[in-house]
Amino acid sequence: MEKSMNDAINCGKKYVMNTYNRLPLVFTRGEGCYVWDMEGKRYLDLVAGIAVNSLGHAHPQVAEAIAQQAKVLIHCSNLYWNQQQIDLAKLLCEKSGMDKAFFANSGAEANEAAIKLARKFGKERYHIISLKKSFHGRTIGALAATGQEKYQKAFRPLPEGFSSVPSGDLHALAAEIKPETCAIMLEVIQGEGGINVPDASYLQSVQELCRKHQLLLIIDEVQTGMGRTGKGFAFEHFGLQPDIITLAKAVASGYPMGVMLAKEHAAVYFVPGDHASTFGGSPLACAAGLVSAQILLDEDFLVSVTEKGAYFQRGLKTLAAKHPNKIADVRGMGLMIGCELTIEAAPVIEKLLSNGVLVNGIGNAILRFVPPLIIEKSDIDLALEILDSALAEC
Repeated sequence: MEKSMNDAINCGKKYVMNTYNRLPLVFTRGEGCYVWDMEGKRYLDLVAGIAVNSLGHAHPQVAEAIAQQAKVLIHCSNLYWNQQQIDLAKLLCEKSGMDKAFFANSGAEANEAAIKLARKFGKERYHIISLKKSFHGRTIGALAATGQEKYQKAFRPLPEGFSSVPSGDLHALAAEIKPETCAIMLEVIQGEGGINVPDASYLQSVQELCRKHQLLLIIDEVQTGMGRTGKGFAFEHFGLQPDIITLAKAVASGYPMGVMLAKEHAAVYFVPGDHASTFGGSPLACAAGLVSAQILLDEDFLVSVTEKGAYFQRGLKTLAAKHPNKIADVRGMGLMIGCELTIEAAPVIEKLLSNGVLVNGIGNAILRFVPPLIIEKSDIDLALEILDSALAEC
């Protein structure tokens, strides 16, 4: 153990690759919606591992499930069955309306599986259309599907067969469909793109295009799934019937897990040898996922997420009226909320941090609020009070 937080950070800089812009904090423990750093300072966590810790930190049921499973069986190869994987696959399929599950370890891996399945489904067709400002992961295939040049430019040439069009522009999407197109891949709410919520009629029209041209509709629910928006899955808000959805982040409350769910007419194209994941669907991961899903997808729990999300948005809109020259827009669904500023976000985030509130920024001017879904209204009030002060000072 390093003697001080600065010592720990300096050691980290020496030995850990420089792939993140890290804040100068080392966290040592968490409980509920709060985390503590090495110096004992407490922070209200409105980042939640970027929508991962939806049940907060050290949730007793999740911790107990992991501890008990670790005593029995941590890992076994997918050359064999394990009951935890079977139970979780059944639950996720029943809740989502999908038919089959494939387990991996991250959102990027889930999206890679979806890309491979779509191409296998397409046979000679291989082209996948995504949306501008989308984010589907940092592995090379998922990166090629991501509609943001800033993530791609240093790693070209990317795999061929991907293109992106502006969200909301149905004409551009229709014009991009080619004889070799096999799927359209999108997030119903773009997280890394700025908490962008599309029009329902647009999404319905995208689905109609997929049906007309016999394309798979792939919906990336890595950030929006597992109750984040007040529904089990965000596509439910729009009356969509996707062929494939992908999950990760909250699905096992912080234990690494990614999942691809597919309807039978798509899933049937994967046969033994087509795809695999050594650690995907391990008994330990699925034990964490099963208890997480049982809580997060409960109807009463989802109602509470909707209520708290509306409460949070009302509070932010009140601040927007109070600071009209500093807040341009408040948008989102459930507890996935974006607050677009007219000023630089960094100083506001720094003020929040100094006053014990963790908030993530997207780009230069958007505050992203993705707190644990167990957050209380009193925690939201605290966050709004400190944000009010931060805006007044910036």
